[in-house]
Amino acid sequence: MVNVELSEESEAVRGKGVQGVRGNGLRASDGFTILEIIIVLFLLAGLLGIILPRISLDENLSSVGRRMVGTVRSLQSLAMSSQKTVRLYIDMDRGLYWPMILEGNQEKAPIDPTWATPLNLPATIRVSDILLSHGKKESGRVDLSFYPTGRIDPMTMHMMDTKNNILAIAIEPVTGAIRMSDERIEPPKPLVILERVKPLLKTAGP
Repeated sequence: MVNVELSEESEAVRGKGVQGVRGNGLRASDGFTILEIIIVLFLLAGLLGIILPRISLDENLSSVGRRMVGTVRSLQSLAMSSQKTVRLYIDMDRGLYWPMILEGNQEKAPIDPTWATPLNLPATIRVSDILLSHGKKESGRVDLSFYPTGRIDPMTMHMMDTKNNILAIAIEPVTGAIRMSDERIEPPKPLVILERVKPLLKTAGP
């Protein structure tokens, strides 16, 4: 009798265990079934597929412009602290730029690991033209010099993105002031003195 009662009790316990597995085996601890969790994850994946393409991870003109201005300021400080002329090379065709320090007739890269290799502009942004003291460049390589006195060669750079938006960066050579604009910055036109005004500007002789 004892063995029979124990067997019946064991069967009852096992029965409850099976019911527990059947009732709770497909449910997470918070009460959701595994199927419900899978459906929620599937919906979340679908939402992310819609939202993520709308988020642009590319750098825009403003961020690239700020980075370029930071580069100019950094190289100006480097030239003043090292008391050596520094040149910033810009390869307009490949979208690369890098500095070199002049030591006599030779050039060497700065020790800063940032400049271990040339930096790239984003693929969506290009340098459309650069205005220098000796003319305008639309391709090839140009260089901008930074002097130990803090002076910088005059330069106006125009960058453009794939939507033809423009960002202009202009460097004032004497003060080193940098101007950014979302419109083209043209160099000032030379002052033209009219012939009838020239006699008035001449100083009277003794």
